[in-house]
Amino acid sequence: MENSDFFVGIAQQALWITALASAPILIPTLVAGLLLGMIQAATSINEQTLTFVPKLIVVAVVLALFGGSILMLIADFTREIFERIPDVMNN
Repeated sequence: MENSDFFVGIAQQALWITALASAPILIPTLVAGLLLGMIQAATSINEQTLTFVPKLIVVAVVLALFGGSILMLIADFTREIFERIPDVMNN
């Protein structure tokens, strides 16, 4: 395998890992923001803390639930990268 193919594969895998690691945080926060935005539009309340605090709570809950699995996903990817270093050095 050529080094360029190797690094392109690593870059693709890194982007996929990034998407998998960020999705459990971003999707619930997006849903909470949309719901709060709809409530603010319906009630004409435009307080900034009304949107910030609930989204912060959602992020904290999601990190408490999925933080370990996200960390393991990133750790496995990092371990795999370090295990592939000898293959790159031999080519």
